[in-house]
Amino acid sequence: MEKSSIGAIIRNERGEVMASMSAIGPRIETSEEAELLACRRSLEFAVDASFTSIMIEADNTNVMQAISSSVANYSFLGNVVDDIRHLMASLQWVKTSKIRRGGNRVAHVLAQHARNLEFDLYWLEDSPPPALEALYQDLLLL
Repeated sequence: MEKSSIGAIIRNERGEVMASMSAIGPRIETSEEAELLACRRSLEFAVDASFTSIMIEADNTNVMQAISSSVANYSFLGNVVDDIRHLMASLQWVKTSKIRRGGNRVAHVLAQHARNLEFDLYWLEDSPPPALEALYQDLLLL
């Protein structure tokens, strides 16, 4: 695989879309690497967009444990974990939550959309057109 793809969505407490992105990422080797790089990129986006309170949701238990821990991470992805922890520390409020694999449908659709992009796409206070169906399905579950 030449490149990876990243999808992220930021919603408010009512589930309304505040921001989202479909982005191109670097070549990856493992699912944990993909999840960590997506987490870092999503947090960078959230900080750049001036969000100060974030709940991070992901479906990889190892990743969620790594970024939530204060123990030094000496793995080959430790520098990415450190970047994420640093970004988290810059926020006023942050919580991590491990969700089931299917619970990240909108982000997955946005990542799939990014596979065909030549440049990153960002949406602010607007529902991302590539994920409208997934957003609608999420509303039906609320």
